[in-house]
Amino acid sequence: MPVQSTLSGSVKAIDTQSDGKSFEQLRQECLQKGVLFEDPDFPATDSSLFFSQSVPVQIQWKRPTELCENPQFIVGGADRTDICQGQLGDCWLLAAIASLTLKKDALARVVPQDQSFDHRYAGIFHFQFWQHNRWLDVVVDDRLPSVRNKLIMLHSASNDEFWSALLEKAYAKMHGSYESLKGGSTMEAMEDFTGGVGEMYETKNAPTDLFSIMKKALDRGSMMGCSIDITSSAESEAKTSTGLVKGHAYSITGLEEVNYRGQKVQLIRIRNPWGQVEWNGPWSDNAREWNYVDAAEKTRILQNSTDDGEFWMEFEDFKRNYDKVEICNMTPDSLTDDTKRQWEVSMFEGNWIRGSTAGGCRNFIDTFWTNPQFKLQLEDADDDDDVCSVVIALMQKNRRKLRKEGLDLETIGFAVYEAPDDEDQQGKDFFRYHASKARSRTYINMREVSERFTLPPGKYLLVPTTFQPHHEADFLIRIFSEKRAGALSADALCVSTFDCKVFFSTLVCVQDKAISVRELQQMLNGVLSRRKEIKFDGLSLSTCHSIINLMDVDNTGMLEFQEFKVFWEKMKKWIMLFLSFDTDRSGKMSSYELRIALKAAGMQLNNKLLQLIGLRFADDSYDIDFDDYLTCIVRLENMFSTYKKIKFLILPGLVDQITLVSNRLF
Repeated sequence: MPVQSTLSGSVKAIDTQSDGKSFEQLRQECLQKGVLFEDPDFPATDSSLFFSQSVPVQIQWKRPTELCENPQFIVGGADRTDICQGQLGDCWLLAAIASLTLKKDALARVVPQDQSFDHRYAGIFHFQFWQHNRWLDVVVDDRLPSVRNKLIMLHSASNDEFWSALLEKAYAKMHGSYESLKGGSTMEAMEDFTGGVGEMYETKNAPTDLFSIMKKALDRGSMMGCSIDITSSAESEAKTSTGLVKGHAYSITGLEEVNYRGQKVQLIRIRNPWGQVEWNGPWSDNAREWNYVDAAEKTRILQNSTDDGEFWMEFEDFKRNYDKVEICNMTPDSLTDDTKRQWEVSMFEGNWIRGSTAGGCRNFIDTFWTNPQFKLQLEDADDDDDVCSVVIALMQKNRRKLRKEGLDLETIGFAVYEAPDDEDQQGKDFFRYHASKARSRTYINMREVSERFTLPPGKYLLVPTTFQPHHEADFLIRIFSEKRAGALSADALCVSTFDCKVFFSTLVCVQDKAISVRELQQMLNGVLSRRKEIKFDGLSLSTCHSIINLMDVDNTGMLEFQEFKVFWEKMKKWIMLFLSFDTDRSGKMSSYELRIALKAAGMQLNNKLLQLIGLRFADDSYDIDFDDYLTCIVRLENMFSTYKKIKFLILPGLVDQITLVSNRLF
C-alpha cells in the first residue's frame, strides 16, 4: 500500500549507527569518558576510501585539531565558496552542496547547528540526508584523509573551516566509501539534501521561456545544476578554449537581467566546484561588457568577483555551450505557470527479481507483463482544469552502495496504460494489444527518472521496468497528484513498507536488544495474517526457530538488528516469489508452481528432493499455502547452508550428500 510522503518536511531523522545510539548519546558518552569518538561503522582505514583499488599515496587520517591551531566548523556562515574539489571525482556532489548553501532552511537541516570544535567537542559530528522517503541522521568522527597535513578530498577555501569536508565524509559513509561517490548526477545529491523532485531540460531542445522557468525555480528555492555532454570518455573533464569543462557538474547560483547599451540582456551565474577555471568569454569577470552597465548594478551583481570558479555569462551563450539543466524542486509545482498546488503524495517500494518480476521493457513482450504493476485511480480533475496533473518519479535504490559488488545503475523507465475494470494483474496479451497512454521519455542509467503528465480522470496501470529483462534492482516510486490519487499494487507484489529499524525497536527485548523466537513468531503472524492475497494459517514455533538458525550468525539464539535487517530483505523477496508464481491468484501455490519458484530463487533441486518436498508440504490437492511455503524455503536455505559447512567431512560417492542433509531437516 502507498504511504504518505513529505518533501523537505520536519520529520524526525532516523538514527543510523549500527548500535542504535543517537548522535547526542554518542557525544555524551565520549564527553563522560574524556575520549574522542572513533566511528566503528566507518573506520579510518583504506576500505573507507576505496573498494576497487589500493590507496595510491600514503594517506594519514587526521583530525582538524591536528591540521590547524583553531579549527572552526563554519566560518562566517556556510557559503558556496567553501566548496573546493579534492582528488575525488564527485563534482556532482559538490555542485549540489554549492546550491544547498543558497537555501538556508534546507542547509540548516542537512548541516545541524548543534556542533562545533568549541562547545562540547568530542570528535563527533552529524548530518542529515533524505534517502528513500526517510530522513537519516549520519554520524562521523572527524578523522579526515590528508597528505602532508593537507586535506585531499573536499575542503574549504579557508584552511580552518571543516563543515564541507565532514559533510562529504558523512555522505561517503552513507554510500559505503569515498570511491562510491565517483561520478553521478547533481540531481541525485540535490534530492538527498531536500527530499525534492527533479526535472531535467536539454538546452538545445528547451522551451522558449527556459530563462523564466529557471528564474522562477530559483525564486521558489529550487536547486539547479548544469553540465556539458561528452561523446567519449577521453573528453571527460576536458577544458575548452573558453574555460569550460566537459563532462563536469556545475551549480547554477544566480539569474539576472541587466541594461546593456539600451537593451535587456539575460545573464546566468555558474559555479565550478573546483573553485577555479572559469568562462573567459563575454560577461566573464573582467570582460569589457561590464563597462557599459550602471556602476551600482555592476557592483551588486559582480560582488567583487575573483578567480573563485564562479562566473557570469549571457544566457544565449549558456544554451549554446551547456547541454543539460537539472532542477530540484521543493514541490512538484510546474515551473511553466504561476499556479501553486497542494500536492498529494503516494509511494511504493518494490523489486525487480530475475526469473520473477524483472521483465524488461516493452521490447520484450514475452516477459514485460511480469514486471510489477500498480493501479492509479485519478478521480477528480485539477481545480482549474478538466485533467489531472501527475508527476511520477521512479528511483532505483542503493546502487552506489552496491558498486563494491560490481553492480552499477540499471537503465530504467516506466509506462502508463489505461487500465481495464478488473483488478487482476494484466497478462501478455493486454500489453501486446494496448498502447501506453504516457511513458518516460527515455530509458536511462540514472538513479531517478521523473516525468510530468496531464491525464484525464480514470484508472491507469503504471509499469516500472529495467530496460533489459532479468536485471535485478530495488526501486521506489513517488506519485504526486493535485487531488488524492487512489494507488495500489495491482499484483500485490509490493511488501508493505516500514522503517526496518523503527519496526525492530517495537519488537526487541529491551535488555537483550534482540528478537526472541516467540517475538519473531508474533511479528510474522501479525504481519502475514493481514495480507489478503495469501492463504495463511500461522507459522509454527519450529519454523521461527529455523529462521533464527538461518540468520543468527553470532549464535546467540536471537536476531539482532543487522541480522533482522538481512532476514527482512530475504522475506520480501520470498513473498514476491510466492505471489509471482501463484499464477491463478488462489493464495496458494501448486507443487508444480513451487518447483519453478524454487528455481527462480536459485535453488536447483533433484527430483528426489522435489518429491520429498511435495509429500511433506502439499495438501491432498497438491497445493501449498504460504506458511508451508515459507517453512519449506527457510529449511531449504538451512539445508544448503548446512551442506556447505559439512560437505568436506563426507566422502564422495559414499552417500547422496544432499539427501543426507535433507533427511535431517525435513
